[in-house]
Amino acid sequence: MKKVILLFAALVFALAMSAQAERAIPQELTEIPQDYYGEASEPGTLEDLYYDTWESFSYEEHTNPLQKHAVVYLPYGYDENQPYNIIYLMHGGWGTEERTLGAVGNPSSFKRVVDHAIQNGDMRPAIIVCPTYNNTNLNGLDSNSFSLAMRLTDNYHNELVNDLLPALEGKYSTYAEDITPEGLAASRDHRAFIGYSMGSVTTWRTFEYCLDYFRYFMPMSCGTTLDDASIFGGAKGHDPKDYFVWVFTGTADFAYGYDEARVAKMRQSPYFIESDTEDGGNFAYRVKEGYDHGPVAEAEYTYNGMMWLWNHE
Repeated sequence: MKKVILLFAALVFALAMSAQAERAIPQELTEIPQDYYGEASEPGTLEDLYYDTWESFSYEEHTNPLQKHAVVYLPYGYDENQPYNIIYLMHGGWGTEERTLGAVGNPSSFKRVVDHAIQNGDMRPAIIVCPTYNNTNLNGLDSNSFSLAMRLTDNYHNELVNDLLPALEGKYSTYAEDITPEGLAASRDHRAFIGYSMGSVTTWRTFEYCLDYFRYFMPMSCGTTLDDASIFGGAKGHDPKDYFVWVFTGTADFAYGYDEARVAKMRQSPYFIESDTEDGGNFAYRVKEGYDHGPVAEAEYTYNGMMWLWNHE
């Protein structure tokens, strides 16, 4: 009997350690295999999503309507009868919604990386949405201005929650049972917002304003100062176990100093607990030696982040 009890205890411990390992944040980032840039035999599909919103600076007045566009990635074998986790992936400065995954009929090399990652089981099948914070200049000119882009990223949450989420999740099969604010909030565990450079500013603003609707956030190479206290304060009233932030940067990146300073504040904040596992805290920080501010870093951070999301359940 004693031997059975010991075996049972060992099994419970092994299962607990296995679950802990699955929920661990990788210590080292994985480089993208070169063959992932080639065509996959089971490619996902890009679709156009057009939706109605309002001009950013007069949003509350609803006086200047806009139609905007997002690129939607559907994984190979997409089945409208099953729910999918959803990733909102924001571009950086000097970009548009077609920058990261490309456009319908003209996919990017990173779209092929995602195809391979899902096909090979590195990443769980998910819907990926590439929107834009660009406002009236939908050809990307808004994002060419640093000061204008900063203001637009601060405004973007209005459009995101009120217009894009209902339009997207009312059309595709996600975990939202309905597109009311209550339905979207109830499905937040299955929703992530990630972005690189100016997209990481948008990610932080989404944390500040939209924590009711998103569980996971991945700001990558945020190369500017922000009003961190206000942003962190978005977590007030939330259980610290109900969100997770994974910060990425590189030692040769001009954003490195900004991210180091921000992470130092996170370590002192009552809203964050640094950990190497999701069970142990709610934020992680990973730095890539020698990586600068560019497409290689952007692709690798995004690839690693998306591989981890929901793959640890």
